[in-house]
Amino acid sequence: MDASKEPALLFDLDGTLVDSVYQHVIAWRTALEDEGLDLSTWRIHRRVGMSNGLLVNALARELGREFSAEQVAALQAGHARVFRELAPHVRPLPGAVELLRELSQRGVLWAIATSGTRATAGPNLAKLEVPASVPVVTRDEVPFAKPDPDLFLAAADRLGVAITNSVVVGDSIWDVLAARRAGALGVGLLSGGYSRQELEVAGAFRVYHDPAALQLHLDELGIRR
Repeated sequence: MDASKEPALLFDLDGTLVDSVYQHVIAWRTALEDEGLDLSTWRIHRRVGMSNGLLVNALARELGREFSAEQVAALQAGHARVFRELAPHVRPLPGAVELLRELSQRGVLWAIATSGTRATAGPNLAKLEVPASVPVVTRDEVPFAKPDPDLFLAAADRLGVAITNSVVVGDSIWDVLAARRAGALGVGLLSGGYSRQELEVAGAFRVYHDPAALQLHLDELGIRR
C-alpha cells in the first residue's frame, strides 16, 4: 500500500449522513412502551449507534431487569415497525449529498458501514444518491456490529484498501471506538447529538458539526484539492 495515497472514507449512516437518530430514539421508546416499559428518551439516545442486540441489552440494564428471548424479539420488531413509519421524515444532513458527490468526482474511495439492516438503510441510501458501485455494509452481513470493528473492516476490504489508510466518520462514541479497534483514524460529527468532548475522549482525531463542515476541511484528513 502506497503510504502517500489519499485515505478512503468509511461513513456511518444514521446521524452521520442522514438525520435519523431521533426517529430511532422514538422507535425504541415506542417499542418499550408497547411492552409496558418506561425509559427516558435521553437514556435511549445514549445507546443509539450500537448494534440492536447490544442496545437491547443496555436498555435492560438501564431498567434493572433481564429480557426474555421473546421480549427481545418483540422490542426489535417493534422498533423496526415504528422506524419504517417514521422513515419518510428522515432527510440527508446538511452537505451530505454534496460531500459524497465531491468525493466520487475526485476519485476518493468511500463506503458506508451501518449498524442498521439493509431494509432500513435502503431508503436513506436512495435519498443520499449513493451509486450502486459504492460498497454498503450492513448489520446483516457481519458477525458483530459497533462497537465491534467488523463493519468498518468489511467496508475497507470491499474497497480494497488497508484499514490503516482509512478514516472512519461517525456521530457516536460507538463509531469512534469501533474505528480505534479496527486500527483506523476516527472523525466525529456533532449531528448525532454526542458532544465534542465525548467524541474526542473516545478518540476522535477531529470533530466537525456535520457533513457540510467536513467537506470544507477535507484537507485536514489528507485529502487534497
